[in-house]
Amino acid sequence: MSGYSFPSVVALCYWLLVGLYGAKVFAVISPISAVGSKFFHDNGQQYYVKGIAYQLTANDPLVDTEQCKLDAALMEELGANAIRVYHVDPNSDHDGCMEAFADAGVYVFVDLDTFTTEISEDNPHWNVTQFNGYKKVLDVFQGYENTAGVFVGNEVLTTSKGFGAAPYIKAAARDIKAYRESKGYRKIPVGYSAADIASLRPMLQNYMACSKNSSENLDFFSLNAYEWCGRSSFTLSGYSMLAVNATGYTIPIFFSETGCNTNPPRDFMDQTAILGPSMEDTWSGAVIYEWIQETNDYGLVSYGPYDPEASPTIAFVEDGYTRRGTPTPVYPDFDNLKSRWATLKPSGVALADYSAFATELTPPPCPAPTSDGWDLDAESPLPSLGQSLTMESTTTASSATETGTEPTERAGPVTGGASRISIMGPANVDGVSTLMMLLAGTVGVLCWWL
Repeated sequence: MSGYSFPSVVALCYWLLVGLYGAKVFAVISPISAVGSKFFHDNGQQYYVKGIAYQLTANDPLVDTEQCKLDAALMEELGANAIRVYHVDPNSDHDGCMEAFADAGVYVFVDLDTFTTEISEDNPHWNVTQFNGYKKVLDVFQGYENTAGVFVGNEVLTTSKGFGAAPYIKAAARDIKAYRESKGYRKIPVGYSAADIASLRPMLQNYMACSKNSSENLDFFSLNAYEWCGRSSFTLSGYSMLAVNATGYTIPIFFSETGCNTNPPRDFMDQTAILGPSMEDTWSGAVIYEWIQETNDYGLVSYGPYDPEASPTIAFVEDGYTRRGTPTPVYPDFDNLKSRWATLKPSGVALADYSAFATELTPPPCPAPTSDGWDLDAESPLPSLGQSLTMESTTTASSATETGTEPTERAGPVTGGASRISIMGPANVDGVSTLMMLLAGTVGVLCWWL
């Protein structure tokens, strides 16, 4: 052994490992890979999303470490293993919150767009300003081992006539994936969260995965769906058709929002279908809308009584709702979901048994135009950076704009029935992981010798 002091050796080894993996060193949390249409833990066990939509404040809910610790602890009790966050500030410090959720076994799906960089249905465009904004968010969250995936858009298409925006979503995914590769980042999946528009289903879903060039396809597709309301069923809700439409799909698909509340209290029976025998072979879980109780009455917890007279100058009160403090479960919804999830433990398929099958999957056919909404030439080239949609047709022209449109603050589900793991791609699971383990072992031997 050398004559180095023990503290100096510990510090050296810590920074060697941080530099080696290029990620924040928090809790030991199993990395997950996307293989074919499924997610897998690194031990080969299939991963299913049991998530919660989490947006305490409009700009960024991942900056208050103590609040995240309180919420993460209750989410762990609930049985959640993921959250979905709609907006973050890439200039803020997220270390504390990401560590808190990692400690609780909770992964994070995060949207890359901001209020000024989102892709617009009314004026579709994809320009340098948007791309730079997306890159800033990815630059930050790629470093966290529990980043599960990123969205390039949320409900961009909100009507059957919005199909013209679809190529811009796909172009954004293409460019973000290329940027991810150029930076040597982990293969964190890049996906889209779609509004549930019957006249675009399953055309939009298939369009997002139909390119022969995989670099132009999404890494995952997700749906905001509120069709299962009250005492519904697998057939009556339309979920049976969602399962059929996902059969043979080549990328993971899951519900990025669900949890209809038109017939309270919510019993979350839809989870039995999603995470049970009816859909576990085709779908990869669901995100429940939402964590905090607000006017729309979807919340699973509250932080205090509603006070419409509360001063907006109080930092942790917005729209009369307290957004900080000890989370108190909203009953019986919280317990109903907790009990439902506790009974649902899909085992899925082992990676060793599935990987060969995954290599045989072929992209779905690109959708042909229909008479009731979808009117896009799916074989046309994707827009290049700086192009926008001409209003006369679905072709693109060089008329880039430099800012997005300013949306109103999201108040809850707006479509459907009522209205972000260290991901490593299949090619990395064996080769790169093995190399990293060998390098880590070398560092370990060096540290032992010191």
